[in-house]
Amino acid sequence: MPAGEIVLQGTFLGAHADEALRVLRNIEKAESKDHPLHRIMNIRRGSPGLTVTTTDIHLPRRIVHALEASWGGEATIHYDESAHFARASWERND
Repeated sequence: MPAGEIVLQGTFLGAHADEALRVLRNIEKAESKDHPLHRIMNIRRGSPGLTVTTTDIHLPRRIVHALEASWGGEATIHYDESAHFARASWERND
């Protein structure tokens, strides 16, 4: 059962999907040094863009904020009421 989900979308992503995947993996690698169980479970390409599931609720926040800091766009994150699931998104349209 995933603890987090990230949706990455927008026209910018279409041209930079491989770079975005490298960012995802780099953040996962850095996070796993201190928290080995915080990982990316699955990455799915499709509509609306990339959908990523994680084992942890904090990894989605780190990923979307890193993308926003690097490339702009708009990042959002929402936690369920019990704080057991995080849903994040990042979008940039050029």
